[in-house]
Amino acid sequence: MSVFLQPLQTVTVGSGGASSVSFNSIPQGYTDLKLVCSFRGTASASGVDLYAYVNNVSSDASYSTTYLTGTGSATGSSRATGLTFFYLENGDAASQTANTFSSHEVYFPNYTGSNYKQIIVDTVNENNGSVSNQGLAACLWAKTTAISALTVFPQSGNIAQYSTFALYGVLCQGI
Repeated sequence: MSVFLQPLQTVTVGSGGASSVSFNSIPQGYTDLKLVCSFRGTASASGVDLYAYVNNVSSDASYSTTYLTGTGSATGSSRATGLTFFYLENGDAASQTANTFSSHEVYFPNYTGSNYKQIIVDTVNENNGSVSNQGLAACLWAKTTAISALTVFPQSGNIAQYSTFALYGVLCQGI
């Protein structure tokens, strides 16, 4: 099987930060989508949760997330249903080590199909001092509509300058 990764759009947040990052008019000619994020928040918490929603649907409680986390010394898990967004895990905050960004990879298999949309998240953030968090999440958007738009936003504060979000179309061919 051949797999092709086609860059669709990259957004690098400029001076002053941004309240969200959006990808609109996502092409429908690929098998899957992949979002790669290098994120830092402006809030001064111990970490800033990063969330997303698709097709501008952020008000109808059609998302659920199951996630596993680890810090190197502890583990945890949780499940949330009836959400108006899905969870991309914890990111680096302004109070954490300067110029350190969390990494997130989000995979959307069969994003144009007529079934509910599965979303797979793999993430890591660090504080270079006392904390390093890893997380895996299995998310679901309980809608059958093809994904044509995606918005990412922080729990609090803004997305910090130099945060980067790159969206790719994935084309799987042959067996």
